[in-house]
Amino acid sequence: MFKKLIVALAAFIAATAFAAVDANKATQAELESIKGIGPAISGAIIAERKKGDFKDWNDLVVRVKGVGETNAAKFSSEGLTVQGKTFSGAAPAAAKPATTAKAEPAKAEAAKAEAAKTEPAKAETAKAEKAAKTEKSEKTAKAEKSEKAAKAEKTAKAEKADKAEKTEKTDKTKAEKSTKAEKAEAKTAAASAPKK
Repeated sequence: MFKKLIVALAAFIAATAFAAVDANKATQAELESIKGIGPAISGAIIAERKKGDFKDWNDLVVRVKGVGETNAAKFSSEGLTVQGKTFSGAAPAAAKPATTAKAEPAKAEAAKAEAAKTEPAKAETAKAEKAAKTEKSEKTAKAEKSEKAAKAEKTAKAEKADKAEKTEKTDKTKAEKSTKAEKAEAKTAAASAPKK
């Protein structure tokens, strides 16, 4: 009896550990437990699910950015389901037939030809970007130069005003001293004058 209970408990744990995760019902953590689904894709699945449940795998592939048929096949093989169904479209990338190996050189040649066509356009774009950066740096330099000139002019005006103020104070002090000296001289002269 005890052995049967242990076996049943182990079977229950195994069943829950390998239970399928339905895209329409899973939490973000449950979605992220699927190998290959990270925070970005799980967030996108949940955001799209708020707009309405996924009808089938095709609906999920169309609505969720980052989930193509290849990823859908991988996620399905890892335990993700939609409406309780596994993905029945294209097989995962590892199961590609051997005939694609022959098509690879043709694809590579086509890619090289396309790259050769786009090189002049890329060069023109790079030139335009460089010209824009140069123009922007020139404008920035002119702005900095005019700002420095304005600052220098302001400082010069402030110094000139300070100098004028100091000169005025000095002149006033000299005038006051002169007036005091004249008064003192007049007192001295009055004191030394003969009395009648």
